[in-house]
Amino acid sequence: MRVSNTLIGIWSMFTGLASLVIIGAGIWLATKHEDTTCIKFLQWPIIFLGIFVLVLSVLGIFGALRRNTCFLWIFLASYFILILLLIIFTIFAFVVTNKGAGEALSNKGFKEYRLGDYSSWLQRRVEKTSNWNRIRSCLSDAKVCKSLDEKYPTETEFDKAKLTPLESGCCKPPVLCGYTFENATNWAKGKGYDATASEDCLRWDNDQKNLCFECDSCKAGLLQNVKKDWRKVAIVLIVVLVIMIVVYTIGCCAFRNNRRGGYAPAGKYGA
Repeated sequence: MRVSNTLIGIWSMFTGLASLVIIGAGIWLATKHEDTTCIKFLQWPIIFLGIFVLVLSVLGIFGALRRNTCFLWIFLASYFILILLLIIFTIFAFVVTNKGAGEALSNKGFKEYRLGDYSSWLQRRVEKTSNWNRIRSCLSDAKVCKSLDEKYPTETEFDKAKLTPLESGCCKPPVLCGYTFENATNWAKGKGYDATASEDCLRWDNDQKNLCFECDSCKAGLLQNVKKDWRKVAIVLIVVLVIMIVVYTIGCCAFRNNRRGGYAPAGKYGA
């Protein structure tokens, strides 16, 4: 009858490894892209969640292999709460990243992004002045547009470019504004210029420190990258959630067996 305890010990080890994956996902969000590096409120909940899962895994291993009913009870109660929180967090991640997609443009290799297409929760995070001032400064310091002039020296090459959402939103004015191409990060108000087409048309600045970093299109480009990365993390969380549910089910069996007293005293096995 010690099978359940052994299984929960083994499964808790797998959960411990899964917690390292969660922590790694948070670190990946914090370091992979310039945009997510600048948004600290997105990755820290994931990192803390991973640490919490790791602590519970240690409790599960200790409680199961030492056949300590008290630790198993704490493990199961905490795991139940954690599973509920993980379900809520995963659903939330999919809901807030459900909206938003780039708009394909005729004869252009890149897409453009509109802030209003994304969830209101994400919009509020970047529209808050204190948040965006910090993010904007971080993006500017990261020089996310610095290589465009060299990579796409002509208008034809630029039109065919596969720009990232951040490059499309922050490094050039929206196409509908009608600016005239001079180089990838320098645009003139030619005959086709229309200041009324979008508020972003007035926000564009050829100063390399400004460009379109105050534009809604820049905020939208950032959120598109966030959406893509969060979706990847949410898939990882689903896998971890399945593992945790299996661990919890086996843990309930181990706890019930311990309560029945179907085990020899721990000291007999060197515990």
